[in-house]
Amino acid sequence: MTQNKTIIIGLTGGTGCGKTTVCSILKKYNAYIIDADKIAHSVIKKGKDAYIQIVDYFGNDILNDDKEIDRKKLGKIVFSDKEKLDYLTKTTHKYIVKEIKQLINTKKEENKYNYIVIDAPLLIEANLHKIVDTVWIVYANLETRIQRLKVRDNIEEEVVINRINSQTPFEENKKFADFVIFNDEGANLEEIIKQQLKKEV
Repeated sequence: MTQNKTIIIGLTGGTGCGKTTVCSILKKYNAYIIDADKIAHSVIKKGKDAYIQIVDYFGNDILNDDKEIDRKKLGKIVFSDKEKLDYLTKTTHKYIVKEIKQLINTKKEENKYNYIVIDAPLLIEANLHKIVDTVWIVYANLETRIQRLKVRDNIEEEVVINRINSQTPFEENKKFADFVIFNDEGANLEEIIKQQLKKEV
């Protein structure tokens, strides 16, 4: 049964905390997921405005054989250099936010979903928390995150740690949270989310 009002949930948390798992559970409750990472990938495709600005700044070394931006090459550069990461974030944010806002309007008009979820690692940094009804943050301890990312992305621990350290710390983002999901090993996410959704309606 569809609610009268579509609730917009802003979902964030550091890499390896389990946002994807939370989204898969929310889908069972008639949620439409807006994946900010997917949008971030699409806005840097060859020929797009963000692509031109990024290649101009970082040079052709970040391109693959098809002249598309190689995100692994770019990631190695930005996750070990804050200034370059800040440039990349600033360049892409405006295009990502614009697409997300358009998607929210479209999905609200369709009136088919109980929830619209913005799954965004940089929800707070992009000021997207200001356009949602409630902010959820997923948290997991450092050791759990490192192990998950090493397995998921098949990358060395040093690269994982650089990536984690480049993100805004949980303690800083926590002050914007309406709800925190603790997702360490053994957490019953299904039950945690079910109980929280009852409170959101």
